Amino acid sequence: MSYSKEELSEKLKDMYPEIEAHALDLSLDFNNEQNAWVIHLKKGNHELSAFLDKKDADECMNGIKCVYLGIKIGDFIANFEEYEAKIKP
Repeated sequence: MSYSKEELSEKLKDMYPEIEAHALDLSLDFNNEQNAWVIHLKKGNHELSAFLDKKDADECMNGIKCVYLGIKIGDFIANFEEYEAKIKP
């Protein structure tokens, strides 16, 4: 399956609306050694990187959610919100 990183990025945002709902910066790059996309999420000083195997990315482009990535996104949001709650007066 052939698609650009921009197309994959848009698909991920569609499949995981919490990315935009929490104003996370999303970027991605393909790692040839791992044959996987490296997904980068960032909000403020908080960052997360996760691998998305090419097979899983291909399935994502066909509308199949990657459970692993969904869990990583959820954990990132939860950790960020917990940190923010602790530093607010």
